[in-house]
Amino acid sequence: MSDIVIEAKELTKQYKKQLAVDSASFRIRKGMICGLVGPNGAGKTTIMKMLGGLVLPTGGSFSIYGGSSESELAHSRSRMSFMIETPYAKEEMSARENLEKLRLQKGIPNKKRVDEVIELVGLGNAGNKHVKKYSLGMRQRLGIAGALLSKPEIMVLDEPVNGLDPEGIIEIRNMLKKLNEEENVTILISSHILPELSQLCTDYIFIKNGKIRKMTSADELHKLCGEYFHIHTNDDPAALAVLQNKLGIHECDVLRDGSVRLFERLDELPLISRTLYENGLVPVELHTHEADLESYYIKLVGDDNAEYNQGNTETTEA
Repeated sequence: MSDIVIEAKELTKQYKKQLAVDSASFRIRKGMICGLVGPNGAGKTTIMKMLGGLVLPTGGSFSIYGGSSESELAHSRSRMSFMIETPYAKEEMSARENLEKLRLQKGIPNKKRVDEVIELVGLGNAGNKHVKKYSLGMRQRLGIAGALLSKPEIMVLDEPVNGLDPEGIIEIRNMLKKLNEEENVTILISSHILPELSQLCTDYIFIKNGKIRKMTSADELHKLCGEYFHIHTNDDPAALAVLQNKLGIHECDVLRDGSVRLFERLDELPLISRTLYENGLVPVELHTHEADLESYYIKLVGDDNAEYNQGNTETTEA
């Protein structure tokens, strides 16, 4: 039996003149925690909405547990849970009342499950408080609680830690890891907090402008990131020209301050330093660094989205 639980083939979604998802193909295997990574408006939420049946594809197809017909997808979704965009809840009802209503709608017989998930997401002391008094972070916890009610085999989570403080982020991360490791729950998760994804995900899908740019495992990504050499001189544009024209170096990125990250010929740093000096350039900073997920993201899709560089910024997308 195949361990592929979700497979997309040339999946496409167009809204009038906007191509939100452009021929996206990917596979998610059982037991993965897969990070869907991309800038604001890249198509992450649209992909999740198509998987959840909230919008229909314009082209291509996808399957869940091998089934792609309407009836097969409906059956497969009964084994899944979705938290996409801002979780919905009745403002005048408490968290416990909202979850009890959801339990009945889903036909979940275990009456104790509501209390279990409330405690699991850290809302035990606020379960009877009206949702209108909840902060954004508390609403996110409530949304995750709702997604956990049915004990899903697959969870699709769109920005689940948005609005949480650092302690809350750690709690949710540990909870998702526990579900994955102990109950083998497969998780597809998007987040703009890249350092958090790097501590959680086993695999990554990078997307920009609706197109899949790369799919990789966490182990492969660690090898891809590797080291880089940070170069900052008294004239960074001139330094870049020297690196490219005198030394034939092209595997490099220019940062916003004009300094350069060099990803090749790291065993020739004395030659690089001497060449810069011989061309009248004074090094201000020359450091070797270990690259991380943020660095790789910037290298892959471009440094045009500040929220990905700084982390905790609320985003929305079509």
